[in-house]
Amino acid sequence: MMQALEVIVPGPHTTVQDSGRIGYQDIGVPVSGPLDRISFRLANALVGNPPGTPALEMLLRGPTLRVVADSVRLALVGCSAGMEIRSSTSRIIPAGQSARLAKGDVVRIGLLGDSVCAYLAIEGGLDVATVLGSASTYVRGALGGFQGRRLQKGDSLPLKLGAVDTRGEFALHRPLDLALDQSIRVVLGPQVDYFTDDAVATLLSSDYVVSPQADRMGFRLDGPTLAHAKGYNIISDGIVPGSIQVPGSGRPIILMVDNQTTGGYPKIATVISADIPVIGRRRPGRSIRFTAVDVHEAERLRREQETAILDELNSLRVVDPVVPGSSGPA
Repeated sequence: MMQALEVIVPGPHTTVQDSGRIGYQDIGVPVSGPLDRISFRLANALVGNPPGTPALEMLLRGPTLRVVADSVRLALVGCSAGMEIRSSTSRIIPAGQSARLAKGDVVRIGLLGDSVCAYLAIEGGLDVATVLGSASTYVRGALGGFQGRRLQKGDSLPLKLGAVDTRGEFALHRPLDLALDQSIRVVLGPQVDYFTDDAVATLLSSDYVVSPQADRMGFRLDGPTLAHAKGYNIISDGIVPGSIQVPGSGRPIILMVDNQTTGGYPKIATVISADIPVIGRRRPGRSIRFTAVDVHEAERLRREQETAILDELNSLRVVDPVVPGSSGPA
């Protein structure tokens, strides 16, 4: 028998992601990987996986899955929702805690709450082939993941492990701060000279809102337009996640993990690497404000963030397994 998770309801955009496809941007292949690398990493830690183990990324709403294996261990991180586990009875496992499921159990993850993305890690990971060294799904290029696409009803996701040990479950020391109201830090440039002084001041003093036209490639923002000083075309150059392009409409676009690798619109600023996961959680309709920092401060903030992640990983709690028919530990 194939050991798998059967997809009953896929959710609007559920894909397999690992830590990304590094080293191919020179041939036009984006890095991909998780929108929120912090939640992805914590979810894997809760089930005992190495940091880059392939997991499921869910946008807006999660899937419903049936266990077709002796047992599995799952953990959900990145949202305020929980895992509803249905067997002979139902139980709810909060985000930030692992749980062991038995053959035939069904796990349902509904609306993710305030966050646009979350991660479901599976102990041992998913048994999917790598493409260019990564299992991450790049939907536009039909690369990686499960058949190069988002999940569909009836899919069977093969598992590395057909059974997992019974043990105490891991939980985060405290609920993950999604930082949904945090100001987003940016380094101005690399083409800040293509914009008027008023445009820079507007970017740093205005409220923007994530548009419904937001996806893993880029988050379009609604709000005040930004005036170009030298036109809106440049010779195409390299783009990184976090680049804030401004096309002729004057409305900024934050490029995300599936970003194109080159582009011909000027970039007024770049979101610092520490804040890419924070942007990745903002769902359409959420507001964004920008604050400028220099490169040295951006590097300091990333180091500080890494220290905080390691502290969290080193302080995971062991909790009693949740027993069927209850909503908490035994």
